[in-house]
Amino acid sequence: MLAYQFRLYPNKEEEGKLFWTKEICRQTYNRFLELYNGGEHDHGTLQAMLPVWKETEKDLEKVYSKVLQYELYQLFSNIAALRQMRKNGRKVGHPRFKGERWFKTFTYNQSGFKLLPKNDKFGFLHLSKIGDIPIRLHRQIVGTIKGVTIKHLPSGKWYAYISVDDGKGEPKMTVIENAVGLDVGLEHYTVDSNGDEVENPRFLKKGLKKLRREQRRLSKC
Repeated sequence: MLAYQFRLYPNKEEEGKLFWTKEICRQTYNRFLELYNGGEHDHGTLQAMLPVWKETEKDLEKVYSKVLQYELYQLFSNIAALRQMRKNGRKVGHPRFKGERWFKTFTYNQSGFKLLPKNDKFGFLHLSKIGDIPIRLHRQIVGTIKGVTIKHLPSGKWYAYISVDDGKGEPKMTVIENAVGLDVGLEHYTVDSNGDEVENPRFLKKGLKKLRREQRRLSKC
């Protein structure tokens, strides 16, 4: 999997919808976390709450449904990561509620988006419930697009991070059978764990005579 970063150029209306979507996602994440802290740990039961909320809160209809569902996935991913860190012996707390300043992204996973190239450098990124946002395509995308994450930076700029399956799978880990430790010192330049030594070249000492001569010449300039 690869991720491509592209700059977005929304107009005022589109930017308002981006901010609106980001805020609704933040509130949804916090509501899921509140229910989780209250003892509801079943993913399916929590996801079934979205249609219930939409019946009384029509603002949720203005956000693509899978974008809201992804916030639940993100919550469970954060919890799993904290649990793994705890198993590894690290001291970690509990998942925190997200404030406005700390919530910067929302994600379209699998559907609800479409990339519409215009020419070699520019195009439009269609986001369901938001519209077609101008995007600068400074490089060619290779692979199958799987998802898009929209991010708002403190500078005010918007970016799209496009996740792509390049078909190469996970990178293979290189198994190191033999390792050598190196120690850098003054007497010897390096000494490795096998006992091999590299003498210090002492470049300064070798060039000191020439350096003095050049310094005298410089002082007379």
